Amino acid sequence: MDKPKLGFWQLWNISFGFFGIQIGFALQGANVSRIFQTLGASIDDLPILWIAGPVTGLLVQPVVGYLSDRTWTWLGRRRPYFLAGAILSTVALFWFPHAGALWVAAGLLWLLDASINISMEPFRAFVGDMLGRAQRTAGYAFQTVFIGAGAVVASVAPIVITQYLGVANTAPEGVIPPSVRYAFYAGGAALFLAVLWTVVSTREYSPDDLERQGGYERISGPAGHEDLTVPQGGVWWLLAGILVFALVAWFDLDNPLYILGGGLAAFGLAQIVSAARVRRRAKVGALSEILSDLHAMSPVMKRLAVVQFFSWFALFIMWIYATPVVTQHQFGAADPTSQAYNDGADWVGVLFAVYNGVAALYAFVLPWIAARLGRPVTHMLNLAAGAAGYLSFLFISDPDLLIVSMIGVGIAWASILTMPYAILCDALPQNKLGIYMGLFNIFIVLPQLLVSTVMGSVSSAFFPGAPIWSMPIAAAFMLAAAVVAAGLPRHTDPYGAGEV
Repeated sequence: MDKPKLGFWQLWNISFGFFGIQIGFALQGANVSRIFQTLGASIDDLPILWIAGPVTGLLVQPVVGYLSDRTWTWLGRRRPYFLAGAILSTVALFWFPHAGALWVAAGLLWLLDASINISMEPFRAFVGDMLGRAQRTAGYAFQTVFIGAGAVVASVAPIVITQYLGVANTAPEGVIPPSVRYAFYAGGAALFLAVLWTVVSTREYSPDDLERQGGYERISGPAGHEDLTVPQGGVWWLLAGILVFALVAWFDLDNPLYILGGGLAAFGLAQIVSAARVRRRAKVGALSEILSDLHAMSPVMKRLAVVQFFSWFALFIMWIYATPVVTQHQFGAADPTSQAYNDGADWVGVLFAVYNGVAALYAFVLPWIAARLGRPVTHMLNLAAGAAGYLSFLFISDPDLLIVSMIGVGIAWASILTMPYAILCDALPQNKLGIYMGLFNIFIVLPQLLVSTVMGSVSSAFFPGAPIWSMPIAAAFMLAAAVVAAGLPRHTDPYGAGEV
């Protein structure tokens, strides 16, 4: 028996919290580089300062997914995490504009990213919990609509506050402009209220309900040793990490690359420890179960992981470099205290609003297109549109024409937020949606970690002071994602597009 079909307003309530989460996420994406540069960071320092996002996502999402699969309280199993993450995110957003030093801003970015991840991961599993297979493409598309709408509101907030409320968008050296401060205050309030709406207006299915609907097996405790897949290759990951350390030291490479080596070594050690515990039949813990599920990914999930890796590599390059690219290449300004720089930074907010607005509108037709072309072909074409949008930055000098570029990026963004999850959700065991959605996030944060540790070195070595060349690199990765997506299994979706 499939789950009951939900109506428009029920779909609205399930996903409305993502409207607030994305406001916080987009405020961060459009303004954090600006804040870092205002507090004295150089362009080459930006990637490493952004490392908070990938590291917290890598650690937090699989753990939250694992825990939420096993949680059941009077508030449900996913909603407690929505609420806790929203409270912490609101605190971080209110505090961020008062960071008086670069290290404080970097620390607040860690807090904000961790908090957003606590709320965000269970929302992905929530759609799978609440919707039958016939409505999942529509459910994730609906979520994308709210993501786009929230990002539009957040992206234009500073420029609207400046132009319509008369709040200054400039400030003395080392001081965050008032328009940015007020945007963060409003964003914190919106995030909390939107998530609270979903928490109050929805009721989760109990484990008994899910078992009656079929396809769900209750998780009553830790997995047995016979249920675990022993992870392999830990020694090789450890050696790879040691090799990176040695190369950085030998060739005097940038210190941020030590973080990459440390991450590889830590993953290898975790696999070695987990395998040893399983072989000794020691008590099964969360680490062993998470690594076992990671090792046991299905072929579809593995290919989707590669698609996500390339897609998010391109996206993270844009989020880091959009402000310096536009302010230098289109506005001809590099001084964060100048009017031209701050006008360019405000225009980046408008451009981010454009691509998110396009994504919100395009998400309405995505289920219809996917039902006719198939999900893999649809995703491939959309990613190719994003690659074209990135590449066009290199040839455009008029800031207004960048709106056209962002239309292509918006098409890709809508697809990235919808199609992989719709494809994946039907290929996962329903009692482990949380952990697998959290593990899937690894292939979103790994490219961000690589960009954070590598792009600073690439930038300073190959195009110092010319961040515009980061955009063709982003285009190449997005095109690679499209090529890999073309190889996903092609099958007719027997459930149709569903209804939005």
